[in-house]
Amino acid sequence: MSRIFRAMMVILVLGSCSGGGSGYGKAPRELDNACSILSERPEYQRAFQRVERKYGVPVPSLMAIIYQESKFISDNRTPHQYALGVIPVGRQSSAFGYSQALDGTWEEYQDQVAGRRARRDDIDAATDFMGWYMQQTVEETGVPIYDTRNQYLAYHDGRTGFKRGTWRSKSWLVRIAGEVEARAVLYDTQLRGCGRR
Repeated sequence: MSRIFRAMMVILVLGSCSGGGSGYGKAPRELDNACSILSERPEYQRAFQRVERKYGVPVPSLMAIIYQESKFISDNRTPHQYALGVIPVGRQSSAFGYSQALDGTWEEYQDQVAGRRARRDDIDAATDFMGWYMQQTVEETGVPIYDTRNQYLAYHDGRTGFKRGTWRSKSWLVRIAGEVEARAVLYDTQLRGCGRR
């Protein structure tokens, strides 16, 4: 019995040590407070500011879209789908990471910009991807980089879907885009209040 107990203790200790020491995979504690998010994760602020300088995406917009897509969980995935309610048949999509980038779009970004080592669970690569994608949205659709609502609609439905107006028949998506826009305004007000804008 003591041998089994020791083996279980070793597994518990090793399990508690895995996953990285900086909260890898976990969301920051106060997702409704932009200042708290950046205080807890200073690497986020550096990544967001780089994207703002490089692509012009406002930090609050970037943060609001990440909140909506992944809740700042680095290894976030879409839920599993089940046949007959119990048999797993795969995930809803290949979306992964902070940005919830799909496999094909991420590979396009790697080929054009970042190289094969870029990872969707890395805040620098994920936010750079988002800036790159949103800048292409400006070029292809004319949606301004600071128009959080329409940038989100194009991000969610893809630029082709956005131009076709696929989002118009999705009242839930229109509502969520409004929530993303409102969160960007909230984050902007908070960041200005704590001197981070």
